Amino acid sequence: MSRTNLSRLISPKSIAVIGNRGANFAIRESKKLGYNQKIWAIHPTLDFLEGIKCYKDIKDLPEAPDATFIAVNAESAIDIVADLKSIGGGGAVLYASGFGELGEKGIKRNQRLVEAADGMPLIGPNCYGFINSLDGVALWPDVHGCEPVSSGVAIITQSGNIGLNITMQSIGLSIAYMFTLGNQTNTNIADIIHAMLDDNRVSAIGLHIEGISDIKSFDVAARRALDKKIPIVAIKSGRTDVSAKIALSHTSSMTGLDQLFNVFFERLGIARVDNVPEFLETLKLLSILGTINHNGVASMSCSGGEAGMMADLIDGLDINFPSLDDRHKDRVKLALNDFVEVDNPLDYHTFIWGDRKRTSECFKQMISGNFAATMLLLDWPRTQESEQKDWDLTLLALSDAISGTREKTIVLASIADCMPKRIIKECQKYGIAPMIGLDICLKALNHSYRIGLAFQKSSLQSIEILRSLSHSSKISTLTEFEGKKLLKKYGIPVPDGKIITSTSEALMAADKIHYPITLKVSDVELAHKTELGAVMLNINDPLALEKACQDLFKIGSSLLIEKMVQDSVAELIVGVGLDPIFGKYIIIGSGGILVELFKESIPLLFPVNREDVSLALSKLKVFPLINGYRGNPQGDVEMIIDCVMATVKLVSENDIDELDINPLLVLRRGSGVIAVDTLIKLNLG
Repeated sequence: MSRTNLSRLISPKSIAVIGNRGANFAIRESKKLGYNQKIWAIHPTLDFLEGIKCYKDIKDLPEAPDATFIAVNAESAIDIVADLKSIGGGGAVLYASGFGELGEKGIKRNQRLVEAADGMPLIGPNCYGFINSLDGVALWPDVHGCEPVSSGVAIITQSGNIGLNITMQSIGLSIAYMFTLGNQTNTNIADIIHAMLDDNRVSAIGLHIEGISDIKSFDVAARRALDKKIPIVAIKSGRTDVSAKIALSHTSSMTGLDQLFNVFFERLGIARVDNVPEFLETLKLLSILGTINHNGVASMSCSGGEAGMMADLIDGLDINFPSLDDRHKDRVKLALNDFVEVDNPLDYHTFIWGDRKRTSECFKQMISGNFAATMLLLDWPRTQESEQKDWDLTLLALSDAISGTREKTIVLASIADCMPKRIIKECQKYGIAPMIGLDICLKALNHSYRIGLAFQKSSLQSIEILRSLSHSSKISTLTEFEGKKLLKKYGIPVPDGKIITSTSEALMAADKIHYPITLKVSDVELAHKTELGAVMLNINDPLALEKACQDLFKIGSSLLIEKMVQDSVAELIVGVGLDPIFGKYIIIGSGGILVELFKESIPLLFPVNREDVSLALSKLKVFPLINGYRGNPQGDVEMIIDCVMATVKLVSENDIDELDINPLLVLRRGSGVIAVDTLIKLNLG
């Protein structure tokens, strides 16, 4: 499928609709949006549909349509797609369900559909279609809330109902496109992202994702958005097992490990949000103000309670309220009086309320502090417009204050009821973002800041998907000693040790290794040696070693004797996971007994670099210990990173089914790290 064909479908010069229920809406809603080009209706028995004379068959049309809305059953849709392809149609929206989401039967039907299309772009099946508010196209089987716009955001979802609901928003978000993709038969999210990036009228892209069928193509599209500095905001379903199961049955979408999507989105500069209000408000902020270039923001209100609430709500975010220096405070105070305590957030009291000139001067002086963005908290009362003049005047004062500047400002209402629709339009006229919800606005600004940081980075490498090289189900589990030999080959330090089969061998080995030592049963069947009493630690003399050998030889016939590693700063786990979507990935987490206590790990997707490892390490709860908490010795951070990068190389060059290094003991800075236990399983070709 070419982008030219997809563009023809999305911005058509001619439309055909096939069917009755649903098809009638496609005609009606396109006309409402102002579509004034060719529309043809096809139905085998109806004479007219929405006032348009019906053709009996698509082959009877005077010319091939650019876009076709097909509202018939699944089997009939396949035949129509084949006919449409044969006459040179541009593409189609398939409203019908009954394809990949139904299991084996649906998957086979879906394959027939793909063959019938033969590269002609299809949106769906099992979808509502799309709305193009820029060109007045609504290949859509229902009512909607979109209005004609000259620019705005593009929203892409797999759910028709969610797409429909979002179009009904009245918060001031200009929706240029709404796509619902359903099963994504031959046109996926990445294809639509590319099409949106080709349209310079699109200011930001919003995604509601249930699953991504082709991670590599999505990665290419998202990196292109990053290069073009077009922000992407995403809601991703599938955080829980239940929602993942629903996604699979709804649109046949596999979801993958949810935590990996966090990592994936972060590397691509995509803002992941938790709910629809945050999604829409963030898109609105980005479409009006764009990204912010640093993390210092300001807040102004005439209420100390609101100022205090804002100070609390920003806690834990990357953005902050920087304090004002004395000169800045003095400038603001000149517009107020000595009773006002000036700082950020600013409570400017009500001494200047109703005085447009003084209010404007106060705002001007406050905003002049080089903030990335400034919020004015302002809740209109639910009264007659004639009784809202003082609030209107305050908005005008803000407009006066920023006139002739490039300052990014926001009028922020606590709740939607306190932001009249007329005020939303007034704000947009002045280039001010009308935002709703104190916490949501701060989160939106935080997303804007983080996306801005991503825009500043150099070109990003494409994602690598590492999968098993073998299709065999045979797995070889290495003994701990064999696993450590493999680690050592890749430069990962391990304790001095050897395999022994008698007490005399153990005593001889101990003389070479030197006490204290550890003794373990060497058996691939023993996964948790400590709990089974198959490990003896801190053996300090020959008598203790003889006793340990007597006990452990009762459990296994061969033992691993090693130098005991002492005085570690912290314990980590380094491992490898396997995901059906992302393939193999590296895991870093708190190790030893802290695995169960903290229950934290951070995944890293391939390719992995030292900066990725350093950032992941800094996010761990155990990192303060490694960094010398309260004057304690610092751990060897550089050697931790070396060890993880060596693991990356090992995984890249070997068909690893499973790998855990736990614990990886972190020694004092300059002393390195030691892998004191490992489990490695290899796929056999």
